[in-house]
Amino acid sequence: MITGDLKNKIDAIWDTYYSNGFGEPFSVIQQVTYLIFIKRLDEEQTLKENKAARLKKPIEKPIYTPEQQEIRWSTFKNYDPDKMLEVFTKTTKKRPITAFDFIKNVGGENSQISRYFEKATFGGYSPYLLDRVVQMIDKLNMHDKDTKGDIYEYMLGKLSSAGRMGAYRTPRHIIRMIVEMMKPSTTDKICDPASGTAGFLVMSEEYLRSHYPDEFYKAAFQNYLNNEMFTGIEFDPNMMQVGAMNLILHGVENPILHRINSLSDDNKYKEEFSLILANPPFAAKLDTDQVSKDVLSLAKTKDTELLFISLILRMLKVGGRAGVIIPTGVLFNSNKAYIAVRKELIENQNLEAVINIPSGVFQPYTGISTAVLFFTKTNSGGTGKVWFYDMAADGYSLDVKRIATDSNDIPDIINRWKKLKEEEGRTRTDQSFMVPISEIIENDWDLNINRYKEITHREIKYSLPKNIIEEIENLDEERLKILKLLKASIK
Repeated sequence: MITGDLKNKIDAIWDTYYSNGFGEPFSVIQQVTYLIFIKRLDEEQTLKENKAARLKKPIEKPIYTPEQQEIRWSTFKNYDPDKMLEVFTKTTKKRPITAFDFIKNVGGENSQISRYFEKATFGGYSPYLLDRVVQMIDKLNMHDKDTKGDIYEYMLGKLSSAGRMGAYRTPRHIIRMIVEMMKPSTTDKICDPASGTAGFLVMSEEYLRSHYPDEFYKAAFQNYLNNEMFTGIEFDPNMMQVGAMNLILHGVENPILHRINSLSDDNKYKEEFSLILANPPFAAKLDTDQVSKDVLSLAKTKDTELLFISLILRMLKVGGRAGVIIPTGVLFNSNKAYIAVRKELIENQNLEAVINIPSGVFQPYTGISTAVLFFTKTNSGGTGKVWFYDMAADGYSLDVKRIATDSNDIPDIINRWKKLKEEEGRTRTDQSFMVPISEIIENDWDLNINRYKEITHREIKYSLPKNIIEEIENLDEERLKILKLLKASIK
């Protein structure tokens, strides 16, 4: 967690960009991403050089050649502002590539990392601004992995408090809740088909690091985590850059990230993943010719919230699990496509839980009501009883300010999820309860919690009108007496 002096330093970097013409929060994140990555490359080269010096051997897989020293962070940070900007923007015979363009080519043409930055652009800097932010970033202590990740997450958090781009970012405490409930294991292959800033993937890595610390000392697991475990799919190249950096700074060296439309034929994944976590885009419509035919096979629709559920079922292995945020309309809409998707989850797969999320959780960007579906792909049914939880509070006010509060149902949700058998004794008047599949089918596969919840009414007895009038008259008499006393006291 970022606090104190470190927090102030990051805020100062942010303010410096803003006061020098960078008005869009996401553009600040992008530019800081590029600079942090350049700094990180220099740090990696220094480690390789130190190792080679200790072993008295040539540098193994150097990042920079001896001729490229001028574009290294440790070199150009000492230049005067004008020369520093030239290193980023101009080439010479001795410097055939700029410090910025280098990140698009690092590792060669087939490098996964270079593909994340192929659309990156550098601009808007004066010599003063570039020098200022380079010196400020240089003073950040980013040698520790956890600190690097925390710094980046703190900056990403600013997207939620300024500018429209915050809509890309799922609240981290909601992601954490879903990850805690899904319990990623060291053998899982995890995907987010709408990865954005990679919050679900990053939180999964943090969960694994917290629950399986010994595995991180094993070379085989480290190799799997760095190169195979995490897959993200994101159509927006700008979000792809940010997501890639977020994962890298959290210790995932070579995540698999695809810049494609998940719903199109470009997405070749079928029965590949054991765990999918996602907050797909919804309230949007796609022409069916943009969507893969097998995604449309479950329900022919233009609604992305339904298309992504179909896609997730296709991408999961049999036995694979999913935690997916959806708009609540998916739970009860009477349109044929919506009914077909619910029927598929309930009758052909194993739908385990539906958690209603308060409509204010995604403020200030939308007041839309959402829910989380938890299900396992079986292709043979398995739904017995579905657990419903009606979340009333998430630890923050549900208005646009989103101020921290003491009211928070998330710990209770996680604890009850761990003891689902005990939930069978709960009544329909409780905040959470079980509903058998037979009852859900009778209600046209409706998953709206209000369909099954029982509301108790407490009888309130009021005084007779004549008694209320008498009380008012008595109060008036008392008021007049006090008023007379006040008048007498000021003569």
